[in-house]
Amino acid sequence: MRRISRITVAGAATASLALALSACGGTSTSASSSDSKGDKGLAIAYDVGGKGDQSFNDAAFAGLEKAKKEFGYQTDDVEPTEGETDADKEQRLVSLAKQGYNPVIGVGYAYAAAVKGAAEKFPNTTFGIVDDSTVEAKNVADLVFSEEEASYLAGVAAAKTTKTNTVGFVGGVDIPLIHKFQAGFEQGVKDTNPKVKVLSQYLTQTAEEGGFSSPDKGKSAAEGQIEKKADVVYAAAGLSGQGVIEAAAANKVWAIGVDSDQYNQAALAKYKDSILTSAMKDVAKAVYNLAKSVEEGKPETGIVRGDLKTGQVGLSNSNPKFADDTEVQEAIKTAKEKIVKGEIKVKTS
Repeated sequence: MRRISRITVAGAATASLALALSACGGTSTSASSSDSKGDKGLAIAYDVGGKGDQSFNDAAFAGLEKAKKEFGYQTDDVEPTEGETDADKEQRLVSLAKQGYNPVIGVGYAYAAAVKGAAEKFPNTTFGIVDDSTVEAKNVADLVFSEEEASYLAGVAAAKTTKTNTVGFVGGVDIPLIHKFQAGFEQGVKDTNPKVKVLSQYLTQTAEEGGFSSPDKGKSAAEGQIEKKADVVYAAAGLSGQGVIEAAAANKVWAIGVDSDQYNQAALAKYKDSILTSAMKDVAKAVYNLAKSVEEGKPETGIVRGDLKTGQVGLSNSNPKFADDTEVQEAIKTAKEKIVKGEIKVKTS
């Protein structure tokens, strides 16, 4: 199917710019050799923390695995390196495109410059970037989410669950993306119970300092908030969030996970009874959908947003204690309906 769809699309490329953007392969001069392979599909390049973070990157990998199984093609996933530059990231994407992978996705906002550069070099390859909306190119899909909406619901859950009227937020890096998580969470808490205090903290100012990749930093921050009576702590910190969950379990308070359903992550199994819920964004679906669109010869481009209305952000119900709490679930349901209808405008900063 993939081989036929690629040849068909490439043959029609001269008739329509839209169809030209659907063609697969490497640069315009190497497209024919890439098409002749017919067996290379989705490739992803991981963000800080890499595969095994039980969160953001693992969600992207789940999307890759689904595409691989459904389309039966060759895939690849590549780890980041410590202290790498934008040029290093771009070379990684260029290498994948040159090998004939299509689409090629940079997982994380840090790939913005790299995706822009690689997309210019390989105009017949579709590129994707997760969590960034700044790359404007005809062969690039900006896969973004309304994280603040899921975080608002997490705030509702926290405010309804706390016994001390104090909850915590731990952000990995002090950047606009994570500000969305904080803003939504704090608004959800305050709208639900104005008496609840929110303690908010960022681990680092830059990703290079380890804000998304240091469980020890997350653990220390959570312990500090728990000492100040926080009995529900929400982490938007990638791999560092594992430390927050560990601290919550050790102190017998609740943690709220992020991005993936962390209650069901194998590496966090011994802590799962302390994971109230997770504010999820379906990175797996976004990654898979981009691969599917390329497979069908109609690649997604521009801003592709997942939100509560599309069902691509929300809260997990895996923990039975959370799922069976009627009062909490009713409050979340009401808040969700109001957000979808536009009756509640969730802040992003």
